[in-house]
Amino acid sequence: MCSDMLVAGGSVTLMSRCPTAGCLRLIQSRARISPPHVTTGKLVQNGMEKKAVICIEGNIASGKTTCLKYFEKTSNVKVLTEPISKWRNVRGHNPLALMYQDPERWGITLQTYVQLTMLDTHLSAMTAPIRMIERSIFSAKYIFVENLFRSGKMPEVDYAVLSEWFDWITTNISIPVDLIVYLQTSPQTCHERLKQRCREEEKVIPLEYLESVHQLYEDWLIKRNSSPLPAPVLVIPADHDPQKMLQQFEENREKILAASYR
Repeated sequence: MCSDMLVAGGSVTLMSRCPTAGCLRLIQSRARISPPHVTTGKLVQNGMEKKAVICIEGNIASGKTTCLKYFEKTSNVKVLTEPISKWRNVRGHNPLALMYQDPERWGITLQTYVQLTMLDTHLSAMTAPIRMIERSIFSAKYIFVENLFRSGKMPEVDYAVLSEWFDWITTNISIPVDLIVYLQTSPQTCHERLKQRCREEEKVIPLEYLESVHQLYEDWLIKRNSSPLPAPVLVIPADHDPQKMLQQFEENREKILAASYR
């Protein structure tokens, strides 16, 4: 078996070439990747395990929307963005805004609903060979719930309840992921972008919050010393302007879409 070293903006990823199928497969040599999701004994969406799932991960304002819009033009890719409209309106209530205003009170309310809506996204019927999702149920738990708890803004009992729910879901329901694309962006860049896009709920987000989220992403996807990885990781530096980022996506297009052949 031969192998190739491919670089994504300074990040080296080992590719393995299958001699029988001639396809490229991403391999993380140092990754702590959790065992493949075994379908036996788990609830599985019909046909879901036969198609590729790619999760676009990164801090707030890391460029995920730009990435998804780029790949949305690809005929065999179905893009699913975060269901923010649902988080802003649950029967007339806005748990997203409430969480930013008072995380200790509303953190578990929002994150319980985030967990539900992300699970619904993962399990929705696949209408194309490749599904590209903005974030995932895994980052919802490993990054955002974890950040609330570590910062002292989520009571231990709330964290325990959310963890029990997450563990039950991932144990009993098959949630396959074939590739994680990590848009690695500095907290300072994200903070500047937040100021420019002026979303109402994000006006109260301080730089310190973005720094905490960034560190959790680094621990999970780069250092790989915290929570298990559900899939290989492709790192794309994303501090650049939109035009440069589009160039980055074009350069990494084949590596990203190769997830459908694994």
